[in-house]
Amino acid sequence: MVTITGFETRDVRFPTSLDKTGSDAMNAAGDYSAAYAILKTDGGFEGHGMTFTIGRGNEIVCTAISHLADRIKGRTLDSLVSNWGQTWRHLVNDSQLRWIGPEKGVIHLALGAVVNAIWDLWAKTLNKPVWRIVVDMTPQEIVNLIDFRYITDALTPEEALEILTKAEEGKKERIQEALDSRAVPAYTTSAGWLGYGREKMKSLLQETLSKGYKHFKLKVGGDVAQDRERLGIAREIIGYDKGNVLMVDANQVWSVPEAIEYMKQLADFKPWFIEEPTSPDDVLGHKAIREALKPYGIGVATGEMCQNRVMFKQFLAAGAIDVCQIDACRLGGVNEVIAVLLMAAKFKIPIVPHSGGVGLPEYTQHLSTIDYVCVSGKKSVLEYVDHLHEHFFHPSEIKDGYYVTPTSPGYSVEMKPESMERFGFPGVEGKSWWKSEEARPILEGEKI
Repeated sequence: MVTITGFETRDVRFPTSLDKTGSDAMNAAGDYSAAYAILKTDGGFEGHGMTFTIGRGNEIVCTAISHLADRIKGRTLDSLVSNWGQTWRHLVNDSQLRWIGPEKGVIHLALGAVVNAIWDLWAKTLNKPVWRIVVDMTPQEIVNLIDFRYITDALTPEEALEILTKAEEGKKERIQEALDSRAVPAYTTSAGWLGYGREKMKSLLQETLSKGYKHFKLKVGGDVAQDRERLGIAREIIGYDKGNVLMVDANQVWSVPEAIEYMKQLADFKPWFIEEPTSPDDVLGHKAIREALKPYGIGVATGEMCQNRVMFKQFLAAGAIDVCQIDACRLGGVNEVIAVLLMAAKFKIPIVPHSGGVGLPEYTQHLSTIDYVCVSGKKSVLEYVDHLHEHFFHPSEIKDGYYVTPTSPGYSVEMKPESMERFGFPGVEGKSWWKSEEARPILEGEKI
């Protein structure tokens, strides 16, 4: 019997703005950051969870984590996981905290960290990786993970059970594929950041191509002529007829008419999809863009800023997207993600999670495995960025173009204490990078 006795939060920031890692048309200079949660217990394990941000404001999410984690202090782990749907609703139902959501924004980002920390703790006590816990459940047990409030007009518990029961066929073989690390093909964004120079982009594309990648994503939206040049370079390297796939991402920079006209000028590079072409809340706008670009063979993807299952319900039911990009911690943790996986399966839309941030590939490798093995039964692809994995005890890994399926107990995001100390913000003099002279250009520079 494990009891949660307390919690800690950590504000951890990595200075990626210095080399433009993560740069795109909307976010020119982000510092990849983790609003980090640690659940303390009276047993031999701690639960670790985090939410990804890009710098300023990370401390606000940390404060929200403290408020939500306090709601489970004193609870036993068994009481939390025996009725997960009820636990999830308890966490979002504080009437005063709910006012600053509800179920969106900072408060929901914090929820993702806390819920995922519970899963991490549970997985460690069971001596399993998170994906294996879900895969080993019965269809009914998976249904019981979900709070169906607000989504039964699109997916009922009975429909969810039917999807999961149907997916039992062939599940044994898919589990073996997962154990053989052949369940989750990777795609790379590492060469595609908008702030990278042409030569750096070329070398990274050639490097990732040689490692077995077949899918490549580039950021667009700064300037049509420059984007055409960059996409031309990409196609020179990956080809048009070699089985390689190109995707592009605008990070919300356009209005609906701008997105349509801009993408028509990039259509000859044959991208599979345009990601986040406009406001992440604009269901009707995405639908209009999708319909306008369909004759050009370009799909529409979104989800990294989609704040909850209710928004995903609208995107999916309205036929507004071709690709569903769940985020492991913008949504309220594993439970809400599974609700979206099931809705996407009902509407026959593939899951391609957002993983462009610190800790996200560590998380999402579990989610893509769950989707393939026990929800959709269909292989998709999963984003991988080759940055900052060295700060985790169990970093995600790519081999022959596939994610190496995690086998260590937990949710794979436990960060090394020395990393949390070195990049803790605002940090301790003599210990934190943020107290050094190197940090001055960020701390004293223009806030872009």
